[in-house]
Amino acid sequence: MSETMSVGLTEDQREILLRGLRFVRSAVALEVYDSTPETDIQRSSKLREIRQLAEYLEGARPAGTTARV
Repeated sequence: MSETMSVGLTEDQREILLRGLRFVRSAVALEVYDSTPETDIQRSSKLREIRQLAEYLEGARPAGTTARV
């Protein structure tokens, strides 16, 4: 993820994306495959990218809003 893009999201849109990322993370984690060092590295890499994106979205707030305390 070397390039960045700004996208204006509402809080509801952000929550939809996070819900979808949780689904994708589960699908990747539960995927059945022949385990080799290469496929294990690929799976770990995919899960790391998904986690990083989710963490980014969890920290992002729509313009004009503040974090809930």
